[in-house]
Amino acid sequence: METVLPQVETMVAVLYFGLFAMSFDFISGYTGYLSFGHAAFYGTGAYFVVLAANGKIPLLGPDTSFVALLVIGGLIAVGLAVLIGAVSFRLTGVYFAMITLGFSQVLYVLVRDWGYLASNPRDGPAVLGRTEPFSIGVPGVDSLDLAIGQLAGESVEGLLGVLEFTATEVSYYMIGLVVLASYFAMQRIIHSPFGKVLIAIRENEERAEAIGYNTFWYKLGAFAVSAFFAAVAGGLLAGFRRSVSPDGTFYFLVTGDALLASIIGGFGTLAGPLYGWLFDEGVTEFLSKRGEGGGLLPYLRDNLGEGLLSTEVFDGLTVGEAINTFLNGHAELYIGVLFVLFVLFVPSGLLGTVRDRVGGPVGEAIASRLRGER
Repeated sequence: METVLPQVETMVAVLYFGLFAMSFDFISGYTGYLSFGHAAFYGTGAYFVVLAANGKIPLLGPDTSFVALLVIGGLIAVGLAVLIGAVSFRLTGVYFAMITLGFSQVLYVLVRDWGYLASNPRDGPAVLGRTEPFSIGVPGVDSLDLAIGQLAGESVEGLLGVLEFTATEVSYYMIGLVVLASYFAMQRIIHSPFGKVLIAIRENEERAEAIGYNTFWYKLGAFAVSAFFAAVAGGLLAGFRRSVSPDGTFYFLVTGDALLASIIGGFGTLAGPLYGWLFDEGVTEFLSKRGEGGGLLPYLRDNLGEGLLSTEVFDGLTVGEAINTFLNGHAELYIGVLFVLFVLFVPSGLLGTVRDRVGGPVGEAIASRLRGER
């Protein structure tokens, strides 16, 4: 199984970036407005956590609760989203996508060149000055307030002091709790009357306006909600990695990765982008040059044997050389091929296709079948 399954540290990254991809899908998948500048909110949450931890935010000390920093960073992103959305939602289609991209790039350049954020933001990341790790859980109850982002390999007492996990495993479960709570919150909003209007806007905005809905305010509200959870995801990134960089947060290609995850997982499914990013990271690690978490490359090297690896297959090319030529460092090439195949043959994405097969959300389909069996 180690050959196929990603490492735990990779799974942590899948969780927090998957939350960002879900926040992207909240606005883009449910209203039809592609927010190509969504990385602006991801970066806002990440940099806010780092700056607050370094004592650079007025009224917030380095000892401020990490969960409080996530919430405050999310609210700041909401304010930013209102400002950007008030201008951007005057436009539609590709014009909306381009103006949000423009706002994001302005913030990217500002952060990259602003020395207040880091000693040399253009060349290096902003690093946490505090030595203590952040924690997620119940403050004051040590067994339920667990640290994240500690060095891998350290043993940490787990739930009620009974279970023992590595630091990375603790981070995985605690960040997973935040992601799960965020998913349920967004899911609840989607299934509320507010969410039904968002879907109506996606299907036919003119008709939604004709029956009396002020679609501008609904779109702006959805944009603000998605920005909040994007900032929470950025804060989780900062808390776990203990450093952030402009290229890893504000850059437009970060939004491109969220778009990739949404297409692979399924637009308008909310959970789909998380599965899409898991699929992307799983395939990338499986075919990676380093073969972290096992991977196909080291597996073939270890199990084919020296005799077979040195066997010539064509014009002096050995089996070992062929493996290196076609697998070593070419994971992104195969991801690109898979992406094209998904667009052509699985347009609904992984979760969207499953929903089409079972006739609705998977949870509802399973529940209805269980009730039918009874």
